[in-house]
Amino acid sequence: MAKKILLGLVAVLLLVQLVPAHRPPVKADNPADLLTNNNVPEEVAQILRGACYDCHSNETRYPWYAYVAPVKWLVADHVEEGREHLNFSDWQAMDIGDQLEALDELAEEVEEGEMPLQGYPLTHPEARLSEEQRQLLTDWAGQFADQLLE
Repeated sequence: MAKKILLGLVAVLLLVQLVPAHRPPVKADNPADLLTNNNVPEEVAQILRGACYDCHSNETRYPWYAYVAPVKWLVADHVEEGREHLNFSDWQAMDIGDQLEALDELAEEVEEGEMPLQGYPLTHPEARLSEEQRQLLTDWAGQFADQLLE
């Protein structure tokens, strides 16, 4: 009896893999990207790419588990929600008010430890931000906002 239940569970797990996750597409060419169009310090750019860009740009690097149900649906949802909230690939298309608001929110979320999301650094070591990196990102956001206002 236990063997039949186990086989049934395995069959369900295999069948559920056939249900697609509607992952937001990845685009290699992003002419309106923040890092492409602005003089962002290299250390800040590395932090943004390592800790933010997978969810907040069109350059998502989907890991292997993003193709396995049920995790694939969670990953797709996080990326879609992240891009809706802030998409660095569309930075130049945003009006200055939206850019300033995004920088303010970025600084606040990073400073309070709410971004990157709590589980993300578990499988993405480059997203484990030190206090120094958090401060660097927060300071840069304020300085960049000031530059936008000049």
